[in-house]
Amino acid sequence: MAKVAAIQMASGPNVSANLSEARRLISDAAKQGAELVVLPENFAHMGMSESDILDIAEDFIFDTPQADRPKGPIQEFLSAVAKEEKIWLMAGTIPIKTGLQSNKTLSTSLLLNDKGEVVARYEKIHLFDVDLGEQGGTYNESAFTEAGNKVVVVDTPFGKLGMAICYDLRFPELFRDMVTQGMEILCLVSSFTSTTGKAHWEVLNRARAIENLCFVVSSAQGGYHVNGRETHGDSMIIDPWGGIIDHLVSGSGFAIADIDISYVQKVRKSFPALEHIKLPCHLK
Repeated sequence: MAKVAAIQMASGPNVSANLSEARRLISDAAKQGAELVVLPENFAHMGMSESDILDIAEDFIFDTPQADRPKGPIQEFLSAVAKEEKIWLMAGTIPIKTGLQSNKTLSTSLLLNDKGEVVARYEKIHLFDVDLGEQGGTYNESAFTEAGNKVVVVDTPFGKLGMAICYDLRFPELFRDMVTQGMEILCLVSSFTSTTGKAHWEVLNRARAIENLCFVVSSAQGGYHVNGRETHGDSMIIDPWGGIIDHLVSGSGFAIADIDISYVQKVRKSFPALEHIKLPCHLK
């Protein structure tokens, strides 16, 4: 049994203010017993334009010995707070420099253990290039973001954890690939738009839990942002049968719940749909 929390924010362009709010919410979740805390996509920065991510992009500091590390204030914050609160922390996302193209970053989610060490790194595979019309707006994430290409499932004290980001939610083959690697908990970090969220957010999250017979922990941006954008919110924790254990519809805060990985095994044994898969599914 483990207690997990999915934090919800309405981040803006001020990194320091966002980190202060994230710190407050992480501390509150830890005080309520959370051992794994998940931060939403763009938790540290929601810029006025898509290109603003280039201004706050960081080198990945954990490949470099402590004494020689470049500046990485967002990553340093994450490491310090995970260690101070003695929690596992999925920080979802920060722009990491590619090292190849100065005009693009990698939308990166990091998983840190309770010692403040990075144990996994996931780079968003599916980029949000869509036109939602006059009401919903136009998005071109690939203009300043390079797509990742690696599916990430990692062993944790809570179970095998799969990492995903926002638009990834719409691609079920990604999560079937995770299941072949033993995934038991799917952690998704998001900035779903209000338009798409109202139509698809809950049903997609519940579908991913049901079809993969796993827990889903979805942390979202939720509210009105300085740049004029509105995000859907409704951060939630879902059980392997598709039931919503806890959720936060709107506002800053978090959903929090106990999850029991033995329940995943129980459901998969009594309802062995994953053993009945007939068609192979491969990422291109």
